[in-house]
Amino acid sequence: MTAVPATSQAAHLTGSRCRDCGNVAFPEATGCQRCGSADLTAVALADSGTVWAHTVQRFAPKSPPYVPPAEGFTPFAVGYVELPDGVRVEAVLDATTVDDPAELTGATVTLVATEPVPRFATAEWLAAHRAEGEGR
Repeated sequence: MTAVPATSQAAHLTGSRCRDCGNVAFPEATGCQRCGSADLTAVALADSGTVWAHTVQRFAPKSPPYVPPAEGFTPFAVGYVELPDGVRVEAVLDATTVDDPAELTGATVTLVATEPVPRFATAEWLAAHRAEGEGR
């Protein structure tokens, strides 16, 4: 199993906020998607949100850029997380099982990594992996 990244407490996403209309974007933009203004400022986004939509990736993505793990490909959840900042972030979603969508539907998730893509985890997944780390 994958351990909780050591940087999980420090993980954060940076977006941009338009100074003219207040629109928030992720990733950080150079022009406002709503009004076209170039007057934007960097803003730290919330580190938790709600799963807005999700699905399961049941086949290995194209390689490169995907690098399969040594133990081989296993299905994983992907979806959109709606942050309180008003933006939806596409991310990998860590859950105790990808075969039971009930854990992810409308779940509150926490940011655990930002590289190579944003990764959020459910409270159940975090608890299971913290307990696993304590048992070593």
